[in-house]
Amino acid sequence: MTDLLAHVVQHQGQHPVQQPENPDNPVEGEDRALERFQKFSPPKFLGGPDPDVAERWLEKMIDIFAALLYSEERQVTFVVFQLEGAARSWWNVIRMKWDWEQTPRTWVNFMRDFNTKYFSPHVQEKKEDEFIRLRQGTQTVAEYESQFTRLSKFALELILTEQRRVRRFIQGLNVEI
Repeated sequence: MTDLLAHVVQHQGQHPVQQPENPDNPVEGEDRALERFQKFSPPKFLGGPDPDVAERWLEKMIDIFAALLYSEERQVTFVVFQLEGAARSWWNVIRMKWDWEQTPRTWVNFMRDFNTKYFSPHVQEKKEDEFIRLRQGTQTVAEYESQFTRLSKFALELILTEQRRVRRFIQGLNVEI
């Protein structure tokens, strides 16, 4: 028994106890969490004037983070890995601004500044108008619903309640299909 106890004490630090996996566990470390993020093949974002490119990229990031359940701070940390070129230069300025103003590195703050940069008021108004004029036409209901959902974020005041959202959706349906 004494030999067994001596053996356990001697080899105690050689086999660390495995912690259960938790995607946002600080013990897990950034490397493991980043590896999980990279498995989703997140696209790079270069910036540029096309709001549709920015929108598609942002939607992909939102989908990935919804699956990973990472903290807001970790989401910002990892999304920055995907910024290159002009977008990375923009982020460097925002990061300095946040440091100066002591702005928390949250996903909400990132989204606010990203939307301000890549969706100018003119673009937002244009998308709102597109939402207002949206009709199913020859699209399938699924295609129409996808467009409706994508554009609805630019006209939230028109769909503040579920009832108003449903009414607006029905108004755009093609009753002849």
